[in-house]
Amino acid sequence: MKDHFKDLLEYNLHFNQLLIQNFLENNSVWSEKGKNLLNHILNAHQIWNARILNQDTFGVWQINADEKLLEINQSNFENSIKILNERNLDEIITYKTSKGQEFNNSIQGILFHLINHSTYHRGQVATQMKEAGLEPIATDYIFFKRNH
Repeated sequence: MKDHFKDLLEYNLHFNQLLIQNFLENNSVWSEKGKNLLNHILNAHQIWNARILNQDTFGVWQINADEKLLEINQSNFENSIKILNERNLDEIITYKTSKGQEFNNSIQGILFHLINHSTYHRGQVATQMKEAGLEPIATDYIFFKRNH
């Protein structure tokens, strides 16, 4: 199971990186909503890692410096790999949401959620790119597997 999550995290890293590179090259035509969603994808990943690792979290909708986006994406990946390597996927994590509500979920459930969450929002970013006159990036998992 850990190998499967490693593969999904590599998929997530790869397509987030392509989106960030597109944003950096075309940020003058990206919509504010697209930029917000891109930052939100990275922020949410950081937040879930931080909840597991008991670290400080980003704001859910904070806007990060453009020049930090690739670094944040890489750091998110590395922290998730650290979790995979050092923690039991069945371990239950107790955390508080941004609204202060307390919940318990397994690390496995959290990792699946953060991958699914990123995929969902990358689809929204594709719509924003198309509306801005850009060619959306095909970010389906199968496209990643065909090339890796």
